Amino acid sequence: MLAAVSVLPGDPTALEKQEALMKKYLMLAAAAGLLATSITTAEAEPGGCLKYGAAGAVGGHVANHHGVLGAMGGCATGMYVRHRYRKEARAKAALYDKEHPGAKGTYIEKATAYDVEHSTSPGQMNSTTQPGAAAPAPGAPAAPATQPQQ
Repeated sequence: MLAAVSVLPGDPTALEKQEALMKKYLMLAAAAGLLATSITTAEAEPGGCLKYGAAGAVGGHVANHHGVLGAMGGCATGMYVRHRYRKEARAKAALYDKEHPGAKGTYIEKATAYDVEHSTSPGQMNSTTQPGAAAPAPGAPAAPATQPQQ
């Protein structure tokens, strides 16, 4: 004889319970794998189409349900920001190559080395301190401004 199959939603069989448990484990494993790969491949570059596009989609959705339009605008903005960052990094790498002929490494590594040597930060080509001027001690009062001679 055939076994009766339960069709009532409140009475799951053992097989349905096992399938639900296996789906849970599979989803947890997939989420853990995705998290592990995203953590190891993260870069320190700003912007990008996905990041800015997601923010633009949320902003567009809030602004009268124009999520697709916001995503397109955000994506274009993110690509431009990343282009500017890479262009500046290539310029810093070229300056680093002038100072250190024969230096090896990627342009990102050279730009980082340039930032460290010249006390600059990403997005700023020149340091904030004047060359040859000593930096004031922490907590010291600022030097008085001098009047120009006429």
